[in-house]
Amino acid sequence: MALISPSRRLRRTPFSEGVEAAGVKAYTIYNHMLLPTVFESIEADYHHLKNHVQVWDVSVERQVELRGPDAGRLMQMLTPRDLRGMLPGRCYYVPIVDETGGMLNDPVAVKLSEDRYWISIADSDLLFWVKGLSNGLRMEVIVEEPDVSPLAIQGPKADELMERVFGESIHNVRFFRFGLFPFEDQELVIARSGYSKQGGFEIYVEGGHLGMPLWNTLMEAGEDLNVRAGCPNAIERIEGGLLSYGNDMTRANTPHECGLGRFCDVQTAIGCIGRDALLRVATDEPSRQIRPISIAGDPVPGCDRVWPLMAASKQVGHITSAAWSPDFDTNVAIGMVRMSHWDEGTTLTVVTPEGERTATVHETFWI
Repeated sequence: MALISPSRRLRRTPFSEGVEAAGVKAYTIYNHMLLPTVFESIEADYHHLKNHVQVWDVSVERQVELRGPDAGRLMQMLTPRDLRGMLPGRCYYVPIVDETGGMLNDPVAVKLSEDRYWISIADSDLLFWVKGLSNGLRMEVIVEEPDVSPLAIQGPKADELMERVFGESIHNVRFFRFGLFPFEDQELVIARSGYSKQGGFEIYVEGGHLGMPLWNTLMEAGEDLNVRAGCPNAIERIEGGLLSYGNDMTRANTPHECGLGRFCDVQTAIGCIGRDALLRVATDEPSRQIRPISIAGDPVPGCDRVWPLMAASKQVGHITSAAWSPDFDTNVAIGMVRMSHWDEGTTLTVVTPEGERTATVHETFWI
């Protein structure tokens, strides 16, 4: 296997020392940083995540900070979700679109105060888009990437581990809310959120010097909970329908095609830069949309390119992510399917690198 040549373009994280000591076996590149993808094995990591607790280095979820009098106005320009009811202490999932309504990112926005936001981004250079808008419109706002590196605590024992480190008040943090908790004489933003369906928290570690002290504290506190280093798991994410920007959706897709129409308030999100384009499609169903899909047969290989979905000799969609699910005893997948073939139970043929397989379209994901 070819190795990755290190350079200053490929940044380490405040937790890299802990990740390496834990025996990471594979990485992907995400926002110009290393994101772990495998520790023991994808399947072993999957079972551990569903039964215990893991500490994830997700520093790759870089923050775009908006700070200043126009921060709220700029934030609303970026997304078709109506942010008028968003209060400090809240986290919102926000599709971010361009002037055509195409998806640029699907981050979580964290409202720290009325004039300060963090946008916790997926894999794209969103900072440049936001800086371009703010400078081009001469807005009174500072846009920058702060020294903030998220650390995710995920799994059914996450609450117990977090209580040991941050106290009983961690249980008061509601889903997609955050609180401030002390660690080594500094307050950290901790949100009940994360890129899994198993429950947990994301700690926004402000200041790289806190990285390994926090990592080591969590590992020591959770030793009897079978805590391990982990990472977003491909199998679990597909089972739960957690979309991956750049894989399951790109700028060629609108939020409605991605099943994110519930996060688009185009009638009331005044100021969104893509509002006019989305208004034209909001009244009609999209011609294609993301659907959960099961694939028959033995475990499929990793999906590193789109796989055509065929109805007879006609292509009616494509698979973007796929994996074997041990818990559901089938291959689970995410695909973009045309309206004519997206109903529950529709049988199609998927062309994989290992040949054709039978695929079945579903309406709901597995977890």
